[in-house]
Amino acid sequence: MHILIPALHRPTKPTGVCRYAANLAQCLADSPEVNKVTLIVGVWQKDYFELFFNSHKIQLISIEIQNSSLARNLWFLFGLPKLAKHFSPDIVHLSFPFPFIRPLFSCPVVATIHDLYPYEKPEVFGYPNVIFNRFFLKQCIESSDSLTCISKSTLSSLKSYFPNIQLIKPMSVIYNYVDFSAVIAEPPTKLDISNNDSFLLCVAQHRKNKNIDLLIQAFYFLYKNESLKNDTKLIIVGNTGPETERFFKLIHDLSLQDQVIFIHAIKDNELCWLYQKCQLFIAASSQEGFCLPLAEALYFSSQVVCSDIPIFREICGFNCCYFDLQGNAVKNLSQAIISTLELPLNRTTDNFHFSKLDIADQYLKFYSNTYRLNK
Repeated sequence: MHILIPALHRPTKPTGVCRYAANLAQCLADSPEVNKVTLIVGVWQKDYFELFFNSHKIQLISIEIQNSSLARNLWFLFGLPKLAKHFSPDIVHLSFPFPFIRPLFSCPVVATIHDLYPYEKPEVFGYPNVIFNRFFLKQCIESSDSLTCISKSTLSSLKSYFPNIQLIKPMSVIYNYVDFSAVIAEPPTKLDISNNDSFLLCVAQHRKNKNIDLLIQAFYFLYKNESLKNDTKLIIVGNTGPETERFFKLIHDLSLQDQVIFIHAIKDNELCWLYQKCQLFIAASSQEGFCLPLAEALYFSSQVVCSDIPIFREICGFNCCYFDLQGNAVKNLSQAIISTLELPLNRTTDNFHFSKLDIADQYLKFYSNTYRLNK
């Protein structure tokens, strides 16, 4: 089986979508049923993906176009079908929703739906951008031969906004997997921190739904009341975004410039080290499709505090401390942090359920069913 995965995406640094596409390609390449994976990225993404892969089955193709909405969407509409015709894959798997013209493809097209943010959280995109995002998402959902969702929560939202879709095409929940078994943890080279330093960790892009401002306020509350050690840091790993300027202003207003550290680009081995060494991993989001960093933190058995939203319950079960976003969210988060820090550290991965082999097997069965239905 030959799978072609378009992952050409706007960000110049790795995002959740990039990590999803890389994980998908790697787990498929590790399967004996797959003889080739062709991964399509923008030339501005090439460096990250080249560092990630170690399989001869994966062919990485970088596309040299302008990194603009117009250029990318035109390439999706007309450039991608030409590549698909040239490579003749058995399945084209869109790693995220984008517009495409189905009759231009001779093989089945599968799309992964990460979230329904254009409908549920329009403020993430702003106006008029959200109008285009809704159109592209709707077009992709309706044109694809089958759909995978990265969580039950996403599938539930999909059925809510597109109630008739489940009647006309296959849909399935297939989680992202986490596997750092081949990665050797190393301290971040650009971060002045050692094995003995205390820090809390958050991995999230600078978007409104991530509630990074809430986390900063809770950290300030604990720091001001001496509930944390004086030298404890808050490390936030993630790409800049619409909220970046507001976060920096908040940190300046609270005089936390020496305590809160932002990292915008990091290697996998450095990220592993942060997961392993942090006192606590915190996810404060109000909305998520899956939240891969949370699953990664569980992989390393980090102590976890997260907001009480359905997707986090789906991922974590009883393996974390939840806090309520309703009422005094700053106080709720602060109390959850203190309560969790007082618990004994339990480094075990016995309950981890996002394994590479299981996820690869689910994709192969889904592809086979899609291929059979389109014959």
